[in-house]
Amino acid sequence: MRIAQLAPLAECVPPKLYGGTERVIAWLVDELVDLGHDVTLFASGDSSTRAKLHAVWPRALRLGRRGVDPNAASAMMIEAIARRARDFDVIHSHVDWLPLPVLSRTGVPFLTTMHGRLDLQGLSNVIGTFPQAPFVSISANQRRPLPDANWIATIPHGLPRDLFRPSYENGSYLAFLGRLTAEKGPEAAIRIARAVRMPLRIAAKIPRGETAYFKKKLEPEIDGHNIQLVGEVDEVQKQPFLDGAAALLFPIDWPEPFGLVMIEAMACGTPVIAYRSGSVPEVVEDDVTGFIVDGEEQAIEAVKEVVRLDRRKVRARFEERFLASRMATEYESQYRELVVRGGRCA
Repeated sequence: MRIAQLAPLAECVPPKLYGGTERVIAWLVDELVDLGHDVTLFASGDSSTRAKLHAVWPRALRLGRRGVDPNAASAMMIEAIARRARDFDVIHSHVDWLPLPVLSRTGVPFLTTMHGRLDLQGLSNVIGTFPQAPFVSISANQRRPLPDANWIATIPHGLPRDLFRPSYENGSYLAFLGRLTAEKGPEAAIRIARAVRMPLRIAAKIPRGETAYFKKKLEPEIDGHNIQLVGEVDEVQKQPFLDGAAALLFPIDWPEPFGLVMIEAMACGTPVIAYRSGSVPEVVEDDVTGFIVDGEEQAIEAVKEVVRLDRRKVRARFEERFLASRMATEYESQYRELVVRGGRCA
C-alpha cells in the first residue's frame, strides 16, 4: 500500500530528546517499510526516516528558532497533504483534529490516532461535526471522555525488540523519566524515594511553562546526591538509566493515555511502580511487570517488594505485548479494511 503518515511538527521524527509521539511514529514507519509498504512521512525537514520524507517545515518547532508561529507550520502541513492526497491509498494522521476538514473531503481513506488526553472542552463538538471520521485510541481508558467517536480500534504502542537490552541485575536506585510537571508526579517520586532511603535519579525536561514550578517545588529538593537531576536523555543514554534502576516510579496524577516510559522500562527488565490512573492498569500487570498502587503509602511498600519480581519475566511480557512489529501489523489491518470500504485496491 501507499501510505502517508502525518507527524506533529513540534519535534523531528525521531525526536532528538523528548517526544513520545514522534518516537512512536518513527518506529511505526520503519516497521511498515519492513512489511513492504510505500510510506511517505510528512514531518519536519530535520527528520530521519527509512520512508520517503516530505518536509513540510525546515526544522522541528521546539528546538528550532523561537518566534515561529506554529499555526503557519500547521497550515503548510495541511496544504501539503491536500495537494498530494490522491498519491496514497490511505492517510494516517497523528496530528489530532486540524486536518479533519481536509481529510474528510479528499475521498482518500484516512484514520487518526489520538495520542493525547481527550477530556478537554470542545472536543465533543468536533466529534459531532465529523461523525464518520475514523479514530484509533492508544488505550481503552483514553476513549472514555468521547464514547461517541467513531473508534475503529485500540492499538497500544510498541517499540523495536532490540532498542533496549534487558538487565537482570537488581538496580541500585529509583528512576523517574518524563516531563517535570505536577501531573507527572515528580514531587511524589521524591517523597517515595526519601521514605525508602533510596537514591532517585530524574531524567526529564523542564517545559518552558513549568520553570516556576520547577524552581519552587523541585529544585530545593534536588541535592545532587540522593536526589539527582540527570536532564533530558536520548535513546543511548536512556538504556543505562533505566536498566540500572531497581524500579521506575510513575506516580501520575492525570489520565495518561498510554505512558510510553512504562514499556521502555519493561524492555530493560525494569519493573514499574505506577499509580492507578489512566491507562496504567492496561499496561502494568500487577505483581508481574510491576505494581499498581493507590497513593504514596502503597508505593513505598511496593518499592520494598520490587526485588522479588523476576526481571526476566518483565522483559518477556514486554516482548509478548509491546513490540513495534505487533503495533504495525495491527495498523496494517486497519489500513486494509479502510481501503476495502473505500473501494480502492490495496
